[in-house]
Amino acid sequence: MSLRVAVQMDPMDGIGIAGDSTFAIMLAAQKRGHRLFHYGPEALSWRDGRLWTRAHPVSVQPVEGGHFRFGEPVLLDLGRDADVVLMRQDPPFDLGYITATHLLERIRDETLVVNDPASVRNAPEKIWVLDFARFMPPTLLTRSATLARRFLDEHGSIVVKPLHGNAGKAVFKIGPDAANLASLIEMFNAAYREPHVVQAFVPEIAEGDKRIVLIDGEVAGAVNRIPGAGEIRSNLAVGGSAAKTELTESEMEICTALAPELKKRGLLFVGIDVIGGKWLTEINVTSPTGIVAIDRFNGTDTPGLIWDVIEAKVAARG
Repeated sequence: MSLRVAVQMDPMDGIGIAGDSTFAIMLAAQKRGHRLFHYGPEALSWRDGRLWTRAHPVSVQPVEGGHFRFGEPVLLDLGRDADVVLMRQDPPFDLGYITATHLLERIRDETLVVNDPASVRNAPEKIWVLDFARFMPPTLLTRSATLARRFLDEHGSIVVKPLHGNAGKAVFKIGPDAANLASLIEMFNAAYREPHVVQAFVPEIAEGDKRIVLIDGEVAGAVNRIPGAGEIRSNLAVGGSAAKTELTESEMEICTALAPELKKRGLLFVGIDVIGGKWLTEINVTSPTGIVAIDRFNGTDTPGLIWDVIEAKVAARG
């Protein structure tokens, strides 16, 4: 089965191919004989009931600096000219991102969109996780410096971060003395209109933040991301290091609880973040990463698992 695959993502020349999950998925698709097209969300247009994009046919190869080649641009009707759309641009999860989900939702009866656009829109990483609060560290969403101070007094040390942040950006630890807490909330309130995430600091973060990848609700693997010296952030994008890991019983319990909802919502490729073997902090559905490191440590083929599921779902549509 040869599929026409439109990949909605960031510019190809800006990705780091050594660890980029989207690039690994594209390489696997090409090896299976699927035809790839690249476009950015800003290229989407709707007219007379049809969703269009100007896209480049693209071929990829694992060669640094020469990792892609564009063909002449074509105009694609994403409902008729594509079998699959991969929605893989990185956050921020802003109005542009949300608008793209609304437009792609209009073709999902014709074309398989991964992940399901309505579910992506309705499951922001740090909000949908509240449905599974029993697995989370103590958490407060607020714009109130007073409530944040009370929460700090209760828990001793806290972490403050943007509700729609990504890649470990703007994550701050505040100690028992509350130094700079009021100023930080003031700054966040000026920068963001939504509430902010305030969580009890989990000391086990020093041992790593585990990224667990689930494909169609099934565990595909995990990697432990360890913070660098002097850091509480473990994201690989901000200097964290990757290490081989296994899942604990508590982590398997979390995955089992999530699985039915992931399947029901059409969230095929998901990455969850767990600290200390038991504290769930995020459910990443927009553009999950980590599969390259997981496969390197485990000798697995996560892109292959992704395409196995996609191909089966396309075939089931007839």
